[in-house]
Amino acid sequence: MIRTDYDKAADFSLYRTFAFADPLGTDRAGYTSLVTNRFKQSVRHQLERLGYIYDEDDPDLLVNFNTNVSRQSEVQVMPSPGLGYHSYRGSLYTAWATYDTEAFVENYEVGTVNVDVVDARRRQLVWEGVAEGRLTERALDDPGPVIDQAVAELFTKYPARAGGAAGNGDARGYP
Repeated sequence: MIRTDYDKAADFSLYRTFAFADPLGTDRAGYTSLVTNRFKQSVRHQLERLGYIYDEDDPDLLVNFNTNVSRQSEVQVMPSPGLGYHSYRGSLYTAWATYDTEAFVENYEVGTVNVDVVDARRRQLVWEGVAEGRLTERALDDPGPVIDQAVAELFTKYPARAGGAAGNGDARGYP
């Protein structure tokens, strides 16, 4: 699931450069994680494809991101025809069918990614993207491709190319 929103009052035509917030949401332990490095590469790639220039010294925009992985359980209860209490009759004679229930429990991991783009001078959020989905064992073992895919999907909904007005579809369908 992908959700995005942006500040309709923000003048996106003023934004041409970006840098990363310090500290980033994924660096709460006080050091740069491998996940942080992958997100930085992926976000930088997407913003540069939109014409933005990386500028640590005087950015128009600051980018922050955060991740969360939570364990979820899904319980499904399904009727299952059986003889239930009357099973003692076995094959001697037919009993009325009863319906027992069977419960199936599935445990899985759900990953959520937030990417925030902030007007650096005003310290105001101007765009937010949220991606959420079920994580496979492969994704947990090698998160790089999943990060790249989620960030790419989020930025297809970014409202403007560098120096362009928001809301006119400039960022959609970029090469």
